[in-house]
Amino acid sequence: MKKVLVIGGSGHVSGAVVRAALAANYEVFTITRGTRPAVGPVTELYADRHDEAAMQVVAQQLAGKEFAAVIDCIGFNADDMRQDLELFAPLTDHLLFISTDWVYEPTLRRYPQPVKDSPYITCDRNGAEAYGWGKLMAENYLREHAPKGLNYTVFRPCHIYGMPSELGCFPGHCRDAELIKRMLDGETLKLVDNGRLLQQPIDCDDLAQTMISAVGNSSSYGQVFNMAGPDIVESREYYAIIAGALGVELKTEDIDYQTYLEANPGHRPFLFHRIYRQDDLKNARLHVPSTALKDGLRKHTLLLKQKKGL
Repeated sequence: MKKVLVIGGSGHVSGAVVRAALAANYEVFTITRGTRPAVGPVTELYADRHDEAAMQVVAQQLAGKEFAAVIDCIGFNADDMRQDLELFAPLTDHLLFISTDWVYEPTLRRYPQPVKDSPYITCDRNGAEAYGWGKLMAENYLREHAPKGLNYTVFRPCHIYGMPSELGCFPGHCRDAELIKRMLDGETLKLVDNGRLLQQPIDCDDLAQTMISAVGNSSSYGQVFNMAGPDIVESREYYAIIAGALGVELKTEDIDYQTYLEANPGHRPFLFHRIYRQDDLKNARLHVPSTALKDGLRKHTLLLKQKKGL
């Protein structure tokens, strides 16, 4: 049985990657801090990736094993990528990395947003956009330092939904732990531009299935893929689907765009339309995300409501 190594493995996206790998009949190894239970029958190794010595111990434990792929779900900067290349690249010929669509310069976006010839952010804006900047630096490090013989594939997802994450997309209730209660209580949601910004959310299991379909697929080698679901909707429609699942009326209040941006400079990447195509995935013969937002988001809402006991 072929093996995959998942750096992460018990979180929102990394857990979905593990489930997809198991469903595809891979033997799965994970590296986590051990603070959350495994999501399936996997071989768990424990280390905080920021503890270099602990990660070296894990790498030593894996020495001699061969993996069809190493999948980094929790890399956030160039130092994390350096660690991947030094410790885990010798175990595989294919590295998969989850980046983000935050790497694109928001003010120069195109609709739909292509991968090639797209302007990137040029700094972390005094830490306000450290997430996107860090991911971009990790991508650059991978391209510049990947050892000979290592293939790699990069995925840039937009808003990811699905259990066990909190609901809510920017702007302005992203991952709002109180969102369901707010809506059940009849609270008015505050949305920038009254929720007219376009989003293309992706179900976490769809994202994970696409990633696993890339393992060993030579058409994915050296490629970067934007990741988005099949439906382009206004942010308002995203919240309307949640309201429908809860059986309540959606109430919204407009927030002035500029006022919100000044108060939340780190949210700049979300204050523009985020639209993508799926052609590159089709051409590379990868799984193409197909979960309809109305179905996936409704399921997410009802499961999360049940979990919260509401």
